[in-house]
Amino acid sequence: MGSILGLHGLCGAGIDMKLWMLILGVCAFMNTAIAGQKPEFDSLWNYDNPAETEAKFRELLPGARRSGDTGLLVELTSQIARTLGLRQKFAEAHALLDSTLPLLDAAGKRARVRYLLERGRTFNSSKMQEKAVPLFTEAWSRAQEAGYDFHAVDAAHMLAIATPAAEHMEWNQKAISIAEKSKDAKARNWLGSLYNNIGWDFFDQKKFESAREMFEKALGARVEQKKLAEIRIAKWCIAKTLRKLGKADSALVVQQQLEKEWRDSGEEQDGYVFEELGECLLALDRRDESQSYFARAYEFLSRDPWLTRDEPDRLQRLKELGKVE
Repeated sequence: MGSILGLHGLCGAGIDMKLWMLILGVCAFMNTAIAGQKPEFDSLWNYDNPAETEAKFRELLPGARRSGDTGLLVELTSQIARTLGLRQKFAEAHALLDSTLPLLDAAGKRARVRYLLERGRTFNSSKMQEKAVPLFTEAWSRAQEAGYDFHAVDAAHMLAIATPAAEHMEWNQKAISIAEKSKDAKARNWLGSLYNNIGWDFFDQKKFESAREMFEKALGARVEQKKLAEIRIAKWCIAKTLRKLGKADSALVVQQQLEKEWRDSGEEQDGYVFEELGECLLALDRRDESQSYFARAYEFLSRDPWLTRDEPDRLQRLKELGKVE
């Protein structure tokens, strides 16, 4: 109790709140490890800021090593590798995963599943699906056998991404079946993402009404989970699909509401709402109004390394429509 009060005093004296929360997280991690329980570090994930997450996880590594828990060390290391993969540092991610290979036999079933998932994700993100799919398939089998519903859903959802398009629906349905029946709340929390993924499969097939229905289900799941950022994303998906259904006027209203929500929140825009505002206005023959939105969309989205790598034509279109020099 004394140490927590001391830390609280430091926070009151001006310690940065993010640092304060990290200190509390490290202390909780160490106290749990000392008590002989498996520390919960996944709550420290911020997928929008993998570099920050890496720093938090690396703070925990010395404690994981001292704990003597090989499984914990492998799991934590696998997640550090994931932060690297999210920043396209694939060689570094593979090297880190390689370092856990001598530990896998002693690390336990869950650690091996997480190793397989992150090795597979690293290959998948570097466009080596032929190497990723066998790893995800093994992770799926092992997670199912061990009753790890959360990780089984994760593996199935990755197979729905990495396999050929014809197999996507089957894997998404397998993931949904486990998530809906699971007693694990974390596994059930996958449902919003899974409905969203199926929605995009329908969207890519130009089955826009079916896509809209799935995005509506995703929105319902996000509202139930009270995840504000994900609620906005679901609304954006619905509006984009409405535009594809020829309802650009209705889509425009939703995107304008989202623009206002982001502005009022004080959070930085990511550019996707600007892009859709431009597309809606263009569809409504309001080309002059659309130009500034396309320009702003290009400003933000051209900073995204994934879009730069995977969708250069999309960025070029934004640049041209926004008349960006």
